[in-house]
Amino acid sequence: MTSTASVLTAEQDGVLRAIVIEVLELEPEELTDTSSFIDDHDADSLLAIEILARIEKDLGVTIPQDDLTEMTNLDGVRAVVSRSLKETRDV
Repeated sequence: MTSTASVLTAEQDGVLRAIVIEVLELEPEELTDTSSFIDDHDADSLLAIEILARIEKDLGVTIPQDDLTEMTNLDGVRAVVSRSLKETRDV
């Protein structure tokens, strides 16, 4: 887990993991922190947008679509969401 992920609670981290597993239709053990959504799990841009939309809805954060390029694996998702949560708290 990256240092920026420390902003996330264990519950939020679990929600992120569950969203990715559900959207990519994976078994829990198939998803690692660094497995590539595209290369390892055959994701495409539509699935990436679905992950982003679910995260925004379920966690109540706003994530710029430009950040999708960083959301290539679970660690990337954690970093983007952590940054969004921190920016929300700092406002």
